[in-house]
Amino acid sequence: MGLSTLLVAGPPASGKTVLGAALARRLGATLLDQDALTGPLTSVIADLLGTDELDNARLAEATRSARYETLYAAAIDNLAAGNPVVLVAPFTAERRDPDAWQRVADRLAAAGGGPVLVWLRVTPELVRARMSARAADRDREKLADLAAFLDRVDLGPPAARHLAVNAAAPTADQVRAVLDGLAAPSDPTRDPSPTRSHHSDPRPGSRRA
Repeated sequence: MGLSTLLVAGPPASGKTVLGAALARRLGATLLDQDALTGPLTSVIADLLGTDELDNARLAEATRSARYETLYAAAIDNLAAGNPVVLVAPFTAERRDPDAWQRVADRLAAAGGGPVLVWLRVTPELVRARMSARAADRDREKLADLAAFLDRVDLGPPAARHLAVNAAAPTADQVRAVLDGLAAPSDPTRDPSPTRSHHSDPRPGSRRA
């Protein structure tokens, strides 16, 4: 299957960074967080565009392709060097479009990886609680009208084949759920169809999807 190559996705405030870091420690993998890799340069571009909101639609349109290409290029370089990787990002297009996911999976597999999409399943109530508690600068616009944000945010599961984890579970349980899913006999990267039957995970709060 290749080197461990986990792509950790989820809505805002779902705990992607925390789970990604925990998985990287457990697997001895290189952690590649999109915000850490591209955030400083994205902030410069945001200033040039006259916005201080990193989720601004104009900024996202201008930078998305370059930000993801930076993330994938770093992953490919690490895989070529023999390092397993954990990528952390929203992966919005990749999770909505099985073909987009397959293109990314094929690139990473060609570099020696065994790509698996990990999805943090979260409720609107948990997003509300976590976003309010962290009160991050990047969430200012969302917090100004949190109800409207929750109405438009996509909390649905990926259309591509994935391994789903309960975002409300303790981090250690999330890590165990991912490792259990990776050890299951089926390979989530081989068939991106969301209609294919999936193996159930008996661990509370997690499922294969």
